[in-house]
Amino acid sequence: MRVALTGATGFLGSHVAASLRGAGHEVVLLVRSADKAQRILEPRGVWPLETVVGDMADAVSVERVLDRCDAAVHAAAAFYGDEQVLHANVAGVRHMLNIGIEKKLDPLLYVSTIATMFPPPGPVVTVDDPIVAPKTTYGRSKAEGERLARELQAAGAPVVTIYPGGIMGPDDPGPTEGTKGLRDRMRFGWPRTTGGLPIVDVRDVAAIVAAACVPGRGPRRYMAGGHFLPWMEEADVCEELTGFRVRRIPAPPAVVRAVGRAVDFTKWLVPSFDYPLTSEAAEYVVGNVPCDSSRTVDELGIEFRPARETLRDALRWLYEAGELDARRAGKLAAHPVE
Repeated sequence: MRVALTGATGFLGSHVAASLRGAGHEVVLLVRSADKAQRILEPRGVWPLETVVGDMADAVSVERVLDRCDAAVHAAAAFYGDEQVLHANVAGVRHMLNIGIEKKLDPLLYVSTIATMFPPPGPVVTVDDPIVAPKTTYGRSKAEGERLARELQAAGAPVVTIYPGGIMGPDDPGPTEGTKGLRDRMRFGWPRTTGGLPIVDVRDVAAIVAAACVPGRGPRRYMAGGHFLPWMEEADVCEELTGFRVRRIPAPPAVVRAVGRAVDFTKWLVPSFDYPLTSEAAEYVVGNVPCDSSRTVDELGIEFRPARETLRDALRWLYEAGELDARRAGKLAAHPVE
């Protein structure tokens, strides 16, 4: 099929471009910079691709990229900023889905997030959990996009929603918040607290997108939760992979929340301050639970790779990208290829 893709210069989107190409699809990109797309995608062997230069918040740009396409994948999202983030993200979802429906594209895949359903009403996150009201502008924008997607699904539109957990793995052009979080845990230590992380490999999420890119199956929702690791188990795995003795910091939930509020205040004072533990992120840290990805496994035949493999490749990439020093990378720096 001829598949339109947004977000191809991001972490997940760049892997999705490779996965779609690997599945034999013709991929058409909507990007703000063709040069950036080439810089990110050419080393992965998926360049050149047909490219439309534009913005997801601009209906004309979306019309152009969806023209003559059979299906679409919306993986783009602005993360940093103020109300402009809310507008851009909501407009992007609205344009991609509504214009895609007008043009009779099937399927229309939308990459959402488990954060739109956190905290869940039960002990695991499911694809049918209710939408919550996040505090951050980014979270609010994703929740609004999720509401629109569900409304269209209820009306029978061929909208397919995918909910990734904590995406990790190699080749993160950002790096994104999840990658920076792993980097900073290696630098500063792990919180000895409640919760944990549903780790999912970016390559597995990309494979889910490609596997779900099949027409005629109607509206669907797929969880991409990977494997849940409590924080101390993740620390154990990273310590074993690198041989570097990581710090484990006693951090009751109240302390984690207090640090998150302090980070918010610091970022307000110094916008360039770069630390991922915001007050909203703190709630995920102490309250994350496993995800139910059984439908994804059963219907799409996806087997999530072990969390150890994902962490190994993510840590190795952090070292190779200069985000992690040789002392902390340890055995992965001494033996870059297994």
